[in-house]
Amino acid sequence: MERSLIHAITPGDHFSPLTGSAIPTVVHGLAGAALQAGAPRHRVVVDRSTWHPRYDSAYVIEYTGARAPDRRARYADALRGRLGMPRTAVAAYYRPIADAVGAQPASVVLAHNAPILVRLLRDTPHRVVLYAHNDLLRTYSRREAGRMLGSAAAIVCVSESLADRTRERLPRALHGLVHVIGNGVDTAQFQPDGVRHEGAVRVMFMGRVIPDKGADVLLQAVQRLDAAGLEVVIVGRPGFAADAPLSDHERELRRLAEASAAAVRFQTFVPRAELPALLRTADVFVVPSRWPDPSPLTVGEALATGLPVIASRIGGIPEAMGNAGILVPPDDPAALADALRGLIGDDARRAALAEAARARAEERDWSWSWRQLEAVLDQI
Repeated sequence: MERSLIHAITPGDHFSPLTGSAIPTVVHGLAGAALQAGAPRHRVVVDRSTWHPRYDSAYVIEYTGARAPDRRARYADALRGRLGMPRTAVAAYYRPIADAVGAQPASVVLAHNAPILVRLLRDTPHRVVLYAHNDLLRTYSRREAGRMLGSAAAIVCVSESLADRTRERLPRALHGLVHVIGNGVDTAQFQPDGVRHEGAVRVMFMGRVIPDKGADVLLQAVQRLDAAGLEVVIVGRPGFAADAPLSDHERELRRLAEASAAAVRFQTFVPRAELPALLRTADVFVVPSRWPDPSPLTVGEALATGLPVIASRIGGIPEAMGNAGILVPPDDPAALADALRGLIGDDARRAALAEAARARAEERDWSWSWRQLEAVLDQI
């Protein structure tokens, strides 16, 4: 069934291959898969001040963004919501997006991480689907969630884990709106190189370098290992600024690295186009998250690259991994060290996991995600 589809991404997010930001990457993946399947080109609503070049998988609708609410305004909004009053600060922040969407012909609108858009667009001819990439309703009472999302055509969550948390925060009458669409991966962009790497076994972390992501857990695990023949690479920054001053967490990581006998190298944020080649230099990929990450894209990208993956058993990570990697308890350096020890000295096991990783990724590319989304849209 042909339909007009608009993606509303979070204000200020860059619909650009220069970043690895999750929501634009998902939108690009879905839009590209839709085009390959013969569907009409999607549209995406983007703040005109954001980075160029833009992805060419969707038409861009530009708007001039509003100033983001500060911490005090967000706190006041949460309080107002609990009291049954409108969240005026977030509504003002999203109003330019709502106006840009409202000026378009009647469409299905995918409101990425934006419950407020369901409310703001309720009196328009658009059908609005909340596309949840995170636990969006943690500051909402069930009553407020019902008011905010009662007019939603559907609620999409990127993992069963996230869907369970979302249902817990919704009135029972809205549970039937919740669907799960897992994130895919670009298996053409992310591929193994087929070359056996010589020398030290390279263990890589890639992502936002913040405490939730657990790079410190990896470095604590490495301190428990024989450093001979081992190299660790930490790729990323807290944000997109490669030359930003080091955060407190980054300074702590460097102290942990200095206390390790292993060779540890820090690499700053890199443009997304450079990630596939960088991943191919690794032998083992580690996702040591200590928070319930709903569906990290790095898991799929590492699997597609044919890397053995060790990851935390938390959130949606086990769903993304399937049986193609090794799961360990979160925030447990000893368990992570044991898993690493079992891989570093076993070339055959790494090769077997690499083969399983690529097979898993090929089953879950962006065309797989798009088919799931189509099936949900056909129901609304």
